[in-house]
Amino acid sequence: MTVTTEAPVKETPDAGGVPSFQVTMRLRRFNPESDTEPRWEDHTLTMHGTDRVLDALHKIKWEIDGSLTFRRSCAHGICGSDAMRINGRNRLACKTLLKDLPLDKPISVEPIKGLAVMKDLVVDMEPFYAAYKSIMPFLITTGNDPSRERRQSPEERERFDDTTKCILCAACTTSCPVYWSDGQYFGPQAIVGAHRFIFDSRDEGAEERLEILNDREGVWRCRTTFNCTDACPRGIEVTKAIQEVKQALLFRRV
Repeated sequence: MTVTTEAPVKETPDAGGVPSFQVTMRLRRFNPESDTEPRWEDHTLTMHGTDRVLDALHKIKWEIDGSLTFRRSCAHGICGSDAMRINGRNRLACKTLLKDLPLDKPISVEPIKGLAVMKDLVVDMEPFYAAYKSIMPFLITTGNDPSRERRQSPEERERFDDTTKCILCAACTTSCPVYWSDGQYFGPQAIVGAHRFIFDSRDEGAEERLEILNDREGVWRCRTTFNCTDACPRGIEVTKAIQEVKQALLFRRV
């Protein structure tokens, strides 16, 4: 069933002089207490050029239907909590401007794939976090506590700088067709998380992490489709990082 509603149009002009426009948001809704299957729901809104998908979701929740459920926190692309499928692509709702999307047809918004839907746009993130925890995402060292900071040259830092940008949004992992169908695969993010420490000159746990990723053919299940790289809102070269981990496993030289 598709439900169509229209938000009340406010007469307040846009403070920045940006013209308003009509947009139809097509949301994938699911309430486990009342629905047996997900359903689509349309809402036609009046929005402005500076508005993002998150603003449209707020408008629906605050002015039309308070039962709409989704995650969001910082609204600035840092927390990663509002990752969702927008027009069939994984994106952050807080970073996606409505005016950058085709407005001549409904904008579809649905939960990210590969994780169980709990309600509406909220998925169960526990399997994702479990994969991340399994690669030991922390600095591993031996010996006595250091008497000074563990120093690192700019060149050593540059080696893994790209993968430090990860915000755990799950956009890369849930864009991976292998992850959708293979319960054994760690997923791109877990490999990115491991990369960040495997190539850190201060860390001593590279061999252990490589063994974890080699187990169950974890890293080898990647099919290099580049979906993960395209989906990353931080611009991390995810596929490149996965290939570097594969090379480290082949040559055991990091």
